Amino acid sequence: MNFDLSEDQDALRDGIRSLCEGRFTSERVRKGFDRAVFDELANTGVFSLRADGFTWADAAITFEELGRAVVPGPLVWSHLGHGLVDGVLTGLTRPAPGVDAIVEHLATADAVLVLDETGIECIAADALTNATAHDWPLDPLTPVHRVAVLPKGEHVAGPEVAGEWRRGGAVLTSAFQMGMAQACTEAATQYSLGRFQFDRPIGSFQAVKHILADMVVRAEVARAAVHAAAVTLDDPEVGDLERAISGARLLAGEAALKNAKSSLQVHGGVGFTWEYDVHLYLKRAWVLNTTFGTAAEHGDALAARL
Repeated sequence: MNFDLSEDQDALRDGIRSLCEGRFTSERVRKGFDRAVFDELANTGVFSLRADGFTWADAAITFEELGRAVVPGPLVWSHLGHGLVDGVLTGLTRPAPGVDAIVEHLATADAVLVLDETGIECIAADALTNATAHDWPLDPLTPVHRVAVLPKGEHVAGPEVAGEWRRGGAVLTSAFQMGMAQACTEAATQYSLGRFQFDRPIGSFQAVKHILADMVVRAEVARAAVHAAAVTLDDPEVGDLERAISGARLLAGEAALKNAKSSLQVHGGVGFTWEYDVHLYLKRAWVLNTTFGTAAEHGDALAARL
C-alpha cells in the first residue's frame, strides 16, 4: 500500500495546517469551543468534506491537522452528522439501562445524536433539561454534562448509517489522536534543543534521544495504521475493515497518550504547568481514548479477528 499523499492531499493538508496556525493558536484553543470556532471550520469545509466529494482518507488528513492544533469541540460528530442534522452536533452511544449518559459540549450544541442498535436518534440539546454540568471535567476544554435519562428523540437514520458512523468516527478520532502524537513529538524535540544543561542542549543526551526516537516511531506507526484504515473505509475490498479500524484505534490512542506523557517527561517540571501546552494533549488523549470504543474493546475485537 502506498502511503504517500497525492498532490491534492498535500494541498489539503497544507491548507488546514495554515488555517490552524493562523486561527487556532494556543491562546485561541485555550478559550475553548464556541460558535465562532464552528463557523470558521464550517466555512473552510471541514464538516462538509465528504458531501463535497472528498473521501474518508481526505477527512482523516484534515482531522490529523486539527489534532496537531488540539482544536476543541465536537468536531467528529459535527462532521458525521453534516447533511442529516443542521448546526453544532455532539453525540454518544446510548448507555446501558441505569447508566448515566455523559454528553460533551452540551451548552454549545444544537442537537445530540444518539447511536444504538436501532440506528440514530436526534435530540434537541435544549430538551436535556435534567442535565447536570460536571464542575471539574478531566479535560478543561471538553465540558461534560451528566444525564440520568435521555429523552426520546427523532429517529433520523437506521442501523446501517449508525454502523458507518461508528466506523467513520473511530477513524477520524484516531486521525485526530495521530496528529496529537506528532505535535507532542515536535514540541518535545523543539524544547530539547533549546533547553541547556552542562552547556549542552538536553536533546544531545542519549537518554533524551531514546525518548524522542520512541515518540517518532509511535507516531509514524500510528500514521500508517490510520491511513490504512481510512483507505480501507473508502474501499473495503482492499482488506479487513474492522481489523484495520481496531488496529488504528489502538495504535493512535497509544501514540497520543504515550507521546503526551513522554513530552511531559522531556519538558520536566515546567511541563506540569498551565503555561505549557503539554497538559492539553495529555488530557485530551485520556478523553478521546473513551470515545468510539475503548482500547480494551478494540483490543478484544482485534484479537477475535486474528
